[in-house]
Amino acid sequence: MVIKLFQDRRLPSVAGLRGAILGLLLILGSAPAASAQQAAPLPRLVSEKGRHALLVDGRPFLMLGAQVHNSSNYEAMLPLVWPTIKALHANTVEVPVAWEQVEPVEGQFDFSFLDALVRQARENGVRVVLLWFGTWKNTGPTYTPEWVKTDTRRFPRMKRRDGSSHYVLSPHGRNTLEADRRAFVRLMQHIREIDPQHTVIMVQPENEVGSGGQPRDFAPEAQRLFEGPVPAQLLRALGRQSGSWSQVFGAHADQAFNAWYTARYIDEIAAAGKAVLDLPMYCNAALTNPFDEANADKGAVGGPNWNVIAIWKAAAPHIDLVAPDIYDRKHENYIAFLDRYARPDNALMVPETGNAMDFARYFWPVLGKGAIGFAPFGMDGTSYSNYPLGAKTLDRETIDAFAAPYRLFAPMARDWARIAFEHPTWGVAKGSDGGDQSTVMGRWKITAQFGLWQMKDRTDPRLEPHPNAARPVGGAVVAQLGPNEFIVAGTSIRIRFAPAADGTMQFLSVEEGSFIDGKWAMRRRWNGDQIDFGLNFVEPVMLRVRLDTYR
Repeated sequence: MVIKLFQDRRLPSVAGLRGAILGLLLILGSAPAASAQQAAPLPRLVSEKGRHALLVDGRPFLMLGAQVHNSSNYEAMLPLVWPTIKALHANTVEVPVAWEQVEPVEGQFDFSFLDALVRQARENGVRVVLLWFGTWKNTGPTYTPEWVKTDTRRFPRMKRRDGSSHYVLSPHGRNTLEADRRAFVRLMQHIREIDPQHTVIMVQPENEVGSGGQPRDFAPEAQRLFEGPVPAQLLRALGRQSGSWSQVFGAHADQAFNAWYTARYIDEIAAAGKAVLDLPMYCNAALTNPFDEANADKGAVGGPNWNVIAIWKAAAPHIDLVAPDIYDRKHENYIAFLDRYARPDNALMVPETGNAMDFARYFWPVLGKGAIGFAPFGMDGTSYSNYPLGAKTLDRETIDAFAAPYRLFAPMARDWARIAFEHPTWGVAKGSDGGDQSTVMGRWKITAQFGLWQMKDRTDPRLEPHPNAARPVGGAVVAQLGPNEFIVAGTSIRIRFAPAADGTMQFLSVEEGSFIDGKWAMRRRWNGDQIDFGLNFVEPVMLRVRLDTYR
């Protein structure tokens, strides 16, 4: 504006000059107000060619997350949260906000905790994912207000086959839905008012929904719906012929029915919230064995378990993704869960996983599947332990197991998110048997090996066992930037490249470094000992690798 104003070299009159200066001062004086009125771009999910990215401030963003304990959602507890978040090098914190907390008296709302959380998150330089604990939390109604808990006529529980009440609030309870929706809308309104910067980047409506020990609601109205036809909308989405729930879904009819009506319930809540503030929203899943479809309806029945994702997609279009809460330590199961949820129509995110050291290695395959985020659970200083799902004690060594890769990726989380959105990726973690794992990317076979000394192969008779040989540690992620160019990062692992077909591999260059403002910055070049036995990662580092073949 200043340049444009004085581009004309003709000398203005005194009056004209005075008017021009006054106009300039008015423009400059109003600029801050105008800028303040321009809100930051809303976070959103984008998808292309089967890959997904979370855009925050208009650019891809990788959530290096941490979820606090359930009862750390009070202002007095926040001083015990931030030191752990800082030690982790996390850029995102996942925190519950409970219905009973914000509406203890019907129609009277208290968002003081939310105000404190958002303010302190900004002060600590992290983003927030809010977890709405409403009608369901781990299937139960424990986070509903007392006026909901105590009025079972107005807010009905599921009925068992014998007519007795089950603990779960029924997804067919219209009064419950409307009360939950009103509170959620007020929550979203308050976020809109206090957070134009979008410190809050995502919201989880409800938590691990479904029903434990009860396949569905057997109340008269629910039974009538179950015996009636499957909704046409669902039949079209699944490409199935019309019929009753039993006719269409057979042995999984109860699960399918409960999944549809639970997802429809939550979609109404999400749609109302998005109408106020269109933040990305997701639902998390309590899981069953990923290989046992016959018993896939034995867990939190009705939640977004892997075998009913398609039903959830049809029922809840306002839910941007469904996400697995993975507390299974078994390597083959963990990887299978990632495969189940990493879909062209579903961005992968692991919003909860165990905080024991052996879970830290799964960060690498999560990234390799193109995930938008990863978060161990129970990461704060409140001294609670959810062992055996997580660590017995959240000591420094345990925190460091997650902090080490976070420390590497934190300065370039956006760069990695962009790379993963634009290029093929592969990730690997040490398996149960510690054996080699391989993949083929383009013309290259890539092999991961574990528990090896840096300078020798495992067949060398002089070798004593490596300290990590029997430990569940080690992993890496690979992104293919071009036919012969890769980004590789890892820890406690050896990565080897070989031609998938003919020829002999040679490294043209191996550079250790990082991304700074979107550009690769080399720290040093690996050669000699550092490449003669493959690429050996001890502490997490990132390499840019260029390859060639010769005959």
